[in-house]
Amino acid sequence: MLCNRVEVSDPAESARRIVSSPEALSILAMDEDGQTVLRAAEMQRRSASLRRLREMIEDDTTTEPALQRALTGMHWIFGGRVISQAEQRRLVPGDEVDIPLIRGDGSFQVVELKRDAGAKLVKEHRGSWVPRRQVHDAVGQAINYLVGLDESRERLLEEFGVDTRRASALVLVGHPCSQPEVSERENNEALRIHTSHLNRVEVLTSRNWWTARRGLSLWGEPG
Repeated sequence: MLCNRVEVSDPAESARRIVSSPEALSILAMDEDGQTVLRAAEMQRRSASLRRLREMIEDDTTTEPALQRALTGMHWIFGGRVISQAEQRRLVPGDEVDIPLIRGDGSFQVVELKRDAGAKLVKEHRGSWVPRRQVHDAVGQAINYLVGLDESRERLLEEFGVDTRRASALVLVGHPCSQPEVSERENNEALRIHTSHLNRVEVLTSRNWWTARRGLSLWGEPG
């Protein structure tokens, strides 16, 4: 009787190599149990990414480039309406957006990051908290991006297949711990009132945005 014997020097490495092959992934994707395995692996990967991202957001010394790198490839964290991250960051001459996103309807969304360490976001004005210049500057920059995208809509649609008509922007600015004399609720309220008077730009602190994302499914469904 013939006996087929296979010697495997490193079973764990061999298993990783096998299941990472396109053929094996295709087979798993067609099997119900295989789909469960793939979903579990993806959830584990996203959970690890979320833990690292939270540590960075809670650290007010995290720089814009570092946060930008961490968010690259994590378009799902922005909610179910976002389906992918665009490859091109420089669509308009002179403008390079931090994170370019594509929504399910094909529209474009710009994410602008502002992480000035220690920067205060609001000031008191006639008994109320209002955004400081840093916030207005960030909003102005986002608006300039949108104007450029609007004006270049036909070219961008033809060259990249990206529809930038009525594109929107999300500005993630600062961190409330940079201004301990103002409560996080007051910070959020001042930015929320400011945003309510804007049309296509939303302004949040990175912590406020993250708090809203905590209820987000790992599969990118709206929280």
